[in-house]
Amino acid sequence: MSVFIRRNLIYLLSKNSSFAYKSQSYVSLHFFSTFDEKENQPVISPTVSDLLLKKHKFSPQAASKIASVLTQIKDPEKSDSILLFLKESGFSNTQLEKIVICRPRLLSASLENSIKPKIKIFQDLGFSAHDIALIVTRVPSILHRSANNSLIPALKKLTGLLGCNAEVARLLKHCGWFLTDDLEKTMVPNIEFLKSCGISMDSIFSFIYNYPRCILVKPEILRKCVEKAHEMGVNRDYKSYIYAIGIIASRSDEAWELKLQAFRNVGFSESDIKTLFRKAPIVFAVSGEKIKAIKEVLLATGKYDLSCIVTSPKSLTVSIEKRYKPRLQVLSILEKKNLIKEWPSLGRVFYLTDVFFLKNYVAPYLNEIGGERERAINVKDLIKELGFQ
Repeated sequence: MSVFIRRNLIYLLSKNSSFAYKSQSYVSLHFFSTFDEKENQPVISPTVSDLLLKKHKFSPQAASKIASVLTQIKDPEKSDSILLFLKESGFSNTQLEKIVICRPRLLSASLENSIKPKIKIFQDLGFSAHDIALIVTRVPSILHRSANNSLIPALKKLTGLLGCNAEVARLLKHCGWFLTDDLEKTMVPNIEFLKSCGISMDSIFSFIYNYPRCILVKPEILRKCVEKAHEMGVNRDYKSYIYAIGIIASRSDEAWELKLQAFRNVGFSESDIKTLFRKAPIVFAVSGEKIKAIKEVLLATGKYDLSCIVTSPKSLTVSIEKRYKPRLQVLSILEKKNLIKEWPSLGRVFYLTDVFFLKNYVAPYLNEIGGERERAINVKDLIKELGFQ
């Protein structure tokens, strides 16, 4: 029978060559392909953008960034369950976007074996959902660390040091690197070294909270920072000692030299620079542009010079627009009206609160400097009127 059908097909095809040409592939496929072909076609997985945009409402910008790195999702259901779990655990969409942008491979991690156990570690310690979300968002690599070899030992070490889980949460919200660093090689020896320098534990705690990354530097780097603080004239008995170390440790050698040069460019001598640093290390966190601008504003009055700044280093930390300009303007008006014989020290100009400055230098002369319209307004209105904030 099959031979008969075949002969007839050959005869028909030979009678119409165009039909043969057009139908060859059709006949072959029709008679020789399997009926299971449609069933074996692969199911098209949703794209990364589809999953993040449509299902989880990521912003187009975030989805685009993630899709540029993660071209496809092998197991959409797994990725979906991970995101749903984190949402249920208290993570906001904004936090999830930041985490996945930073760690796209999180979407292919094991929910049961990797992510859930790590979130549970924090939950068991009493961390709130808000704190856990904040800590993980700051340092997403936490979710890729070993629970037994990294996270649990670090948390135990921090709890032993700080005394309670609430303080640990407070620290980690500020700096999560304590969970990704080898504390036995950094924090522990650094604390012992600072103690050997005569620094109290209270001061060390202050150092940890104010300069968390600095306690995690290599011990040899911290030792060099202490040496540099001594070179700048900051001795161990100074209250600013621990802050001086922190300021130095938070900058590279190159950045430190650039800061020193910024002070030199303004006109400060080497002795002046050391005095500034010894009195108020925080001024070395002020930008070179601001240092120059404050110097120009103060010297333009003809009442203050660089020595005044050296005497009151924190004068370099306040706002020009909100504090210096309005106050200097008031003092200038008072002088022109012969209401004051000499200007107050720079320390009083920048240090006094608005209320005390008004009480001492404005209230006694309201009629003379304010005119009739200021007589009826209260202190708050006057602060606003004269530009004080």
